[in-house]
Amino acid sequence: MKILIVDDDQRIRQMVKTILAGDEVIICECSNGAEAYACYAVHQPDWVLMDITLPGMDGLAATRRIRADHPEARILIVTSHESQAMREAASEAGACGYVLKENLLDLREMAQENTALP
Repeated sequence: MKILIVDDDQRIRQMVKTILAGDEVIICECSNGAEAYACYAVHQPDWVLMDITLPGMDGLAATRRIRADHPEARILIVTSHESQAMREAASEAGACGYVLKENLLDLREMAQENTALP
């Protein structure tokens, strides 16, 4: 499984990499939305784990842009923003799931249950 982690905090990217590490997991990383858009086109990951608050192009804009060019893209928002309005905005942007950073261990469980995240 190929995963693209998009977060401007290197410590969060490292935690997610540690949580999802495994023989069959290939991880790419980006720190902003513009990089994520370019990286998706090159690497075509199975999943994108996208933060919302990013410098330059934010995660919702990057999600919209990736999904516009790659409708098959599976993007999971991984954020500290807990609000119904933000969940709805993520869904409208094309995200297929939403995980709070305080629940990062849920990512491991999801990955172990199935090679497809939620």
